[in-house]
Amino acid sequence: MPERSRPAERSEIPIFPLQTVLFPGGVLPLRIFEQRYLEMTKACLRDNSAFGVCLISEGSEVGEPALPVDVGCLARISEWEMPQLGIFNLVTRGEERFRLLSTQTRPDGLLTGEIIPLEPEPHAGVGPQHATCVEVLEQLVDKLGESYFPQPHPFDDATWVGYRLAELLPLDLLEKQRMLVSNDALARLDRVLQLLRRG
Repeated sequence: MPERSRPAERSEIPIFPLQTVLFPGGVLPLRIFEQRYLEMTKACLRDNSAFGVCLISEGSEVGEPALPVDVGCLARISEWEMPQLGIFNLVTRGEERFRLLSTQTRPDGLLTGEIIPLEPEPHAGVGPQHATCVEVLEQLVDKLGESYFPQPHPFDDATWVGYRLAELLPLDLLEKQRMLVSNDALARLDRVLQLLRRG
């Protein structure tokens, strides 16, 4: 199995603008049918490389290249199948966050971008003030199962708990994006707790 390629300090990767926010450690199923993304998928499988997922700022997922926001998350293909010619069903998992420095559009319409990885946020434990967040996440883990939540389940890690709740709760996409950009795990849990109590 080839060694995983990791982004250098600056690197150029394919960018997939979507109406979703991917978080580090998250799961994102994708159905690929546009030619530009079929070629991207083949290249990622061949090279065991990642692509970037960014929330769409302007435009749509299909057709003309959409304008992405400037902070996204690397996605790596963990499972794939081709149920029929010209269609890939993928399961991808989020890795590091990155900042998009510039973009360009290839002749086939695929967006590529120069990126720089964002530093992982400082580690923080989950305190008693966020016990409700952990309880809600434990219920979601039990409901969705091991296929969505492979072990380990670090319920004492504020970053992991916050990312998982941010991706699973029915929040506005811009709210999710703010939680991705944030580098403060406890502030993210404060916000999640506020939204849970409001809901």
